[in-house]
Amino acid sequence: MKSYSAATGYVYQYYFYEVEKSKRGEFAGTEYVYMTSVDRKHVFPVRIFIVKDALEKWSARTGRAFTGTEEYAVAKMRLFQAFDEVEELSAKTPDFMVDESNLDALLGQLDL
Repeated sequence: MKSYSAATGYVYQYYFYEVEKSKRGEFAGTEYVYMTSVDRKHVFPVRIFIVKDALEKWSARTGRAFTGTEEYAVAKMRLFQAFDEVEELSAKTPDFMVDESNLDALLGQLDL
């Protein structure tokens, strides 16, 4: 169990739960699930879906393959971003995506 102090004022406890290849509508990708709590009593999943096409376009643009470790790191950065931006995340439990619109910004936080 790890902790994250979010910009929203909440302190989240979370742990990585699972990863699996998945599909969202027309998009193929990978879903990372983190089990999360704000009170250490109620645990809820936060799902981060990484669009495969966005990673492939990034790889074509940079000339190198995206590693599994980098993909996990991007999912975790998106998790932190969700913690920082969404008030009362436990009541909403939305799913989050990493796609072409936010991939470069997340990678920039990782110096990639």
